Amino acid sequence: MIKQLIEKIKQTGAPVVVGLDPKLAFIPEQIQKKSFAEYGETLEGAADAIWQFNKGIVDAIWQFNREIIDKTYDLIPAVKPQIAMYEQFGLPGLAAFQKTCAYCREKGLIVIGDVKRGDIGSTSESYAIAHLGKITVGSHSYAPFAED
Repeated sequence: MIKQLIEKIKQTGAPVVVGLDPKLAFIPEQIQKKSFAEYGETLEGAADAIWQFNKGIVDAIWQFNREIIDKTYDLIPAVKPQIAMYEQFGLPGLAAFQKTCAYCREKGLIVIGDVKRGDIGSTSESYAIAHLGKITVGSHSYAPFAED
């Protein structure tokens, strides 16, 4: 992987990585509403909203992550999706993480999974929500993995 990354850096001339750290609170309301209309205010609805936000066009609006990927994949060597931001939505969130990684690979990007533990505040908070707390989706709260 390191050899591939070095080659991509040489090809693009850009020793940078784009971080993909979605949080439901930052996803535009119209995307959340569309996903909630299809899946309800559930973990599946939240994960779909994150996936829609990452992959792209919803109601003719190009959204943040896919737009960044689509506009930079030929300029950058790699992306770094932060798994905690997906993991806080349980298995549906992990499915959205997987879809995001697959889309990035389709674009020829190296995908560096940001899966470390003991991270900065927002990431640690997302891990805690995923495994110890509850996530609010619309007007409902869920314990994604519900460990004791």
